[in-house]
Amino acid sequence: MAASANTEGRGQWGSSLGFIMAAAGSAVGLGNIWRFPYLVGENGGGAFVFVYIICVLFIGIPLLFNEIALGRRSGKNPIGAIRDTGGNKFWQLAGVLCVMVCFFVFSYYSVIAGWTVGYIFTEIINIPVDFEEFVQTPLYVIPLTFSFILFTILIVLGGVSGGIEKAAKFLMPILFIIIIFIAGRSVTLEGAEAGIQYYLNPDFSKINGTVILQALGQAFFSMSVGWGLMITFGSYLPKSSNIIQSSGWIATMDTAVALLGGLMVFPALFALLPGKDPAAGPALVFDVLPRVFDVMPGGSIIGALFFLLLMVAALTSTISMLEVPVAYLIDDRKWNRKKATWIVGIAAMLMSVPSALSSIEGNFFANIEFTFLSNPIQGFFGAMDFIFGTFAVIVICLMLALYTGWASKISDYADELASGAPMFKGPFRTGWIFFIKWVCPIVIILLILNMVGIFGAPQAA
Repeated sequence: MAASANTEGRGQWGSSLGFIMAAAGSAVGLGNIWRFPYLVGENGGGAFVFVYIICVLFIGIPLLFNEIALGRRSGKNPIGAIRDTGGNKFWQLAGVLCVMVCFFVFSYYSVIAGWTVGYIFTEIINIPVDFEEFVQTPLYVIPLTFSFILFTILIVLGGVSGGIEKAAKFLMPILFIIIIFIAGRSVTLEGAEAGIQYYLNPDFSKINGTVILQALGQAFFSMSVGWGLMITFGSYLPKSSNIIQSSGWIATMDTAVALLGGLMVFPALFALLPGKDPAAGPALVFDVLPRVFDVMPGGSIIGALFFLLLMVAALTSTISMLEVPVAYLIDDRKWNRKKATWIVGIAAMLMSVPSALSSIEGNFFANIEFTFLSNPIQGFFGAMDFIFGTFAVIVICLMLALYTGWASKISDYADELASGAPMFKGPFRTGWIFFIKWVCPIVIILLILNMVGIFGAPQAA
């Protein structure tokens, strides 16, 4: 029954390559190219990179397997996936949170994506832009945000194989070509060695609880686990597909882009702006890099390419964020794709406005202040990012691991992973079950306890 609905009503991937490109595209986003470098800068360079890779291997990948197996087994969106595999109303809350996270993150993430669209043009025509001034000009930011959301809507309207898969097959190779080109240019600059050393040579004395928690939070954010994206994309997979192999490719591509993102930023930063603090925070990419491009030969072209790369990375993620609530409305509310896509997309446009306005000093949305689970929140954008982009994602990861590991029959999901992947047996199967039942929940619970201040001052992931 599920397979028939999957194929006829909902759509299906035309090929394993299409699924890998689309899923890797949803994982590869601003989290890799905008967020990863500034977290590296704030958390001790190579030490953070080392811990991040460990988190991806031992926490991120088992959770990725978990979500794709749940999606394919059910053939449904996150809410339907838990309901149709026997989950009660409590466990279905994880699916509801997935749909909410994708919608709300789509709304504010598109604001950052809108910045990248604006910077493509300022780099092409070589006009210096003050980042603080730019983000405080709603006449620029809001139309750019709306245009980006509209572009996302038009792709999702094309359906699974006709829109999302075609776009991913086109956009992902472009993303890799641009990032390799810019990283290659960056590492060959005179004086780049200091940046490479800072980035790739870990100082293990800098590893502490904060670095570990930031790396783990980034692994969740970057690999798109806890969003329901992989459940939804997994639901479009035929039973013959090899989930293990596909997940390996997704994780490899995602981690490679993050590592290349650092190679674009730090060698150029150390070579061209010696003495500049790499811990510039979220503004690192938008504030520091245009100045790097200004003093780089052919800088305006490289700068435009870089922000085009950021826009493509953002687009491959927002496509999947929009698809999750759309899939829910198609599956459970029986809406057609056109109606679901337009209504969710326009609602996201409206929801993006407070996030865009929260960068303006003195604005109502910038002045919002409150404490959420012992964590001080500043501004509407900050509230959305912490509540939906960080905390809810971690809670979903925990609920999904507990659901498949304890509330459901985990051998069913292990069998789902083995279907199309005959190598998934023996120690591999046993190891995955152990990680989902024990390692992932314990690590995530420790992360949540730290975030709410149990171990001292709270740390956002």
